[in-house]
Amino acid sequence: MTIMNIILIIGVIAIAICAIMYVIKKKKTAEVEVELDVDDKTYTIEKMIEFVKKRLDEITKINLYDIGLSEEELKRRKNKKYELKKALKGCTYGDVNDKKYVKELIYDLLEKEYGVTESNISKAIPFDIPSLLTAQDKFDILIYSYKKEFGYEALTEIIKKYNLATLKYVEGETKPSYVITSNEIEDIYEKENIVLDFSDKLAVIVQRIYQHYKGYSAIDEVRDMNIDGISGGVSGLPESFLSQVAQADGDYLEQVTEHKVPRACDSIWIFFQGKSIRLEFLSFGTEAELKRVCQNIYKYNNPGQLSDTNGYKINEMKDGSRVVVVRPSFSETWAFFVRKFDVKRSTLEQWFKGEPGCDESIELLKYLVKGARIISITGEQGCGKTTMLMGMIENIYETMNIRVQETAFELHLRKIYPTRNILTFRETETISGQEGLDVQKKTDGSVNIIGEVATDPVASWMIQAAQVASKFTLFTHHAKTFPNLVTALRNSMLRAGVFKNEKTAEEQVVQVLNFDIHLTKDFKGKRYVERITECIPVEEKNEYTFDHRNEKTLEGKFDKFFDNATRYFEKITDRQLYTYRNILEYVDGEYIITNPITQVNLKEMRANMDEIDLDKFDRFVEKHWGNQAKQTVPVNNTGLEEEQPKRRGRKTKEATEI
Repeated sequence: MTIMNIILIIGVIAIAICAIMYVIKKKKTAEVEVELDVDDKTYTIEKMIEFVKKRLDEITKINLYDIGLSEEELKRRKNKKYELKKALKGCTYGDVNDKKYVKELIYDLLEKEYGVTESNISKAIPFDIPSLLTAQDKFDILIYSYKKEFGYEALTEIIKKYNLATLKYVEGETKPSYVITSNEIEDIYEKENIVLDFSDKLAVIVQRIYQHYKGYSAIDEVRDMNIDGISGGVSGLPESFLSQVAQADGDYLEQVTEHKVPRACDSIWIFFQGKSIRLEFLSFGTEAELKRVCQNIYKYNNPGQLSDTNGYKINEMKDGSRVVVVRPSFSETWAFFVRKFDVKRSTLEQWFKGEPGCDESIELLKYLVKGARIISITGEQGCGKTTMLMGMIENIYETMNIRVQETAFELHLRKIYPTRNILTFRETETISGQEGLDVQKKTDGSVNIIGEVATDPVASWMIQAAQVASKFTLFTHHAKTFPNLVTALRNSMLRAGVFKNEKTAEEQVVQVLNFDIHLTKDFKGKRYVERITECIPVEEKNEYTFDHRNEKTLEGKFDKFFDNATRYFEKITDRQLYTYRNILEYVDGEYIITNPITQVNLKEMRANMDEIDLDKFDRFVEKHWGNQAKQTVPVNNTGLEEEQPKRRGRKTKEATEI
């Protein structure tokens, strides 16, 4: 037995030695192969991306228990592996911290394992020969350089410094547009005269590798900037169109092939300070890359699959940006829309930006909120409704609980006011906006905020909730005029089946709605408050008489009867339910307070304010309207005011009324 044991031990040792020798030999062979594989293409971006993908895949999939680590080392490596897997997942959702972690790891892999040095780094991007740099290369270097100094304000600084957000003519186009061209980027790069050391060059290459591996391609760094939004796939020729062109016009197809005509994958637009600006110098390169970005950019919190059956998705990203993605056959091309909301800037002071009359306008808006008025914020897309709503919420009393209903999380009020009682609900595939609003009734909320009244059920419930379920309501809507707002809300009530009679539905709307703040974006992208309008319901008066009883002749009785009948049919067929007038207008670049608020609203506003605000509000009313505010404005049953008070300010327009 002893001899057998010795033989077995010797056999095991021999096998172990052979195994070790095999591993060493294999490692040496691999090293030799790496050395032999080094050629001119080794240090290109494409080869580096392949290496990074393979290396990170090895790190995340390695079985740590087979390596024979100590307990302490095993625990450390497991934590590191978990952290990397978490970061690789989180960076695709727009998490800048995870992105930074992954980029640092790629930096180390390239420098320490792949052997990128000062001598070979220019094979990836020709940093030392500016004439060989593409417009995108130069832009990447500019953004990197500015980001070191200005952080996420880098793009804003470049645009402002070189006045890029202006209308200009582009070669081949007959009309001016907002566009940043390749020539402009090249001129800026030349003027900046940027000098990069090795670490800077490697950082630029790491960003290029990251954006094609885990990022959002050419828009990756731009998306992180503090801008209003970014979109892609919204201009240029769709891929489906190219086959049709090939059959009809060979010359045109040749132009498309040579990239003289923009394709859908060349379409990148930013939304900057109210202007949609095309980034002509950036491109996704291929339709497949645009498709990859669209398929990844909406994935935060697993919102479901984007498919041909379900051709769109609305979601938010990890940083709070709203993202909408569409795909064929619902849309003609793959496209996405990212909308960003800078919560730090969402104040009324920032919104008005120091224009004449802005201080008094801000005061008025604050008093409307403190007075618990039901307020709509209307205007076209991109005019700043959500930003205005964020700024107004600051003035709601701390004692009031706030409940928010949105299609996708946009307001993020708890980031701004973490100590306040705020809860936000949103629509899901299984829970409608109507159900969400029904749940809000049972959550002891004082203020209902509806991010956007976009559907008929939400509009109808908003009217009902404003009547009974909360102290007051704030909401946004896309109406262009005040009558359009009333009509749209009325029609929503009818379509939702809450009412069947138009007059009854309209009456409910005007009894609830107090004020409308209408925002406008002009041709140059400037956003401002065009007007603040007060809704004045017309009280119905009983004007029927019994004079026919005093008539002695049948003819006289008929005359009096027909007088009453005429009044009845006037009320049924053409009775005006409301009038409206502007209490603030934007005229010739100046905010002017015009007509006084009616006594009904003044009385209710005073009842909802604390003593300090009440005293300030009374002084505000006295200053701007004086005795006019104390006069009751009678409104007759035709919907017209019997006496229209004179407006303050000589630049104001005539009173708007029905």
